[in-house]
Amino acid sequence: MAIEGSDDMVNGYVIDFADAAGSGAAPWEWEHIDRELTCQELREEFPVGSLKQVEIFCDLVDCAAEYFELTGRYMQIWGELGELYAEIKHGLVRHVAHTAGSDGMINDRLVEVKTISPEKGSDRVLVKSQGDFEQLLIVRIDGEFRFSTKLLERSALNGFAGKFLSGRFEAGKGN
Repeated sequence: MAIEGSDDMVNGYVIDFADAAGSGAAPWEWEHIDRELTCQELREEFPVGSLKQVEIFCDLVDCAAEYFELTGRYMQIWGELGELYAEIKHGLVRHVAHTAGSDGMINDRLVEVKTISPEKGSDRVLVKSQGDFEQLLIVRIDGEFRFSTKLLERSALNGFAGKFLSGRFEAGKGN
């Protein structure tokens, strides 16, 4: 006889009957349902990335956060995380590796991606003025490993020492 609030073993699963009754699903179905909800949530958050890309991105962010918790040091993978985020969040189609001038295209426009890491004290990024990009996508990653972005037209960038253009994230104005 089960006591209210106690756990019992059914089909190899320890269950709380109140939880089981409230969910409308058998405990052995919970993992499948949780996976479906997770996929749906990821699809809503990252509508343009493949589910596999999104899973890899989430795994990389989790690993970077765990590494920081363990060592107190950040893994230096910011640029790759920023570009991958641009792919799954904004639909960036990247050029082949080492293509000069821009990182890829969003809506048929050449885009340069710059990432601001939690270590950086400024919201300013510099890009080479000789690049053939039309837009600059700034990806900011905060100390809690949350991502936000701001897309700027090249014409909105400021000249900086001739060889560079400068753009600012300006906290709170990203999407």
